[in-house]
Amino acid sequence: MRYQLYYWSGIQGRGEFVRLALEDAGADYLDVARERGDDAIMPFLQGEQGGALPFAPPFLKAGRTVIAQTPAILLYLAPRLKLVPAGTPIQLHAHQLQLTIADLVAEVHDTHHPISSALYYEDQRVAAKRRAEDFRQHRLPKYLGYFEDVLVRSGGMHTLSRHSYVDLSLFQIMSGLDYAFPHAMRRLRRKLPQLCALAGKVAERPRIATYLASPRRLAFNEDGIFRHYPELDATR
Repeated sequence: MRYQLYYWSGIQGRGEFVRLALEDAGADYLDVARERGDDAIMPFLQGEQGGALPFAPPFLKAGRTVIAQTPAILLYLAPRLKLVPAGTPIQLHAHQLQLTIADLVAEVHDTHHPISSALYYEDQRVAAKRRAEDFRQHRLPKYLGYFEDVLVRSGGMHTLSRHSYVDLSLFQIMSGLDYAFPHAMRRLRRKLPQLCALAGKVAERPRIATYLASPRRLAFNEDGIFRHYPELDATR
């Protein structure tokens, strides 16, 4: 089957978590908006296409099935791409971890858009500085400490009993945080040896390494979720 991934063409965003899974598995997929433009997304959002109505990208079309929301897409894809061990309990555990990753992604977004997504960053800069300070000092160490503990409990090699889509998503989290908050991450890294090692191992996986070196991997930028504003990444 050829999967069709729908996500905005100019940013990594939430679609990158799905893209990493498809790339790692060597799946046959079309990155629709990058091939046809962002207008290709709109008929689905306007209810002009069959299948479930998505609220927003990313969404995946698999045959006639339309699946939205990153964790739900990965829950569907992972068994088919062999990116999660067999069995309901461990697959639910993987889904739980991915939902927690989604919570973290939302909090990263809110560091630069704490008041409204409809406002420019420049219109909420003061509130963003306060939100980012709390995020760096309290929320970020709590989230990353949790995932470090998950890795320790699983033996340190993977979050589950073997390589899975959760490992790929944690690689994306670490990469994005390194871009957005380099000073904060530099201080935290000494407390996160397992997470840092996992991110390094994922980057070396053959298909992922090829993808990262290709034009298909867009650079982080200040239109996506992970944005680097120096004033939000205080050195102290």
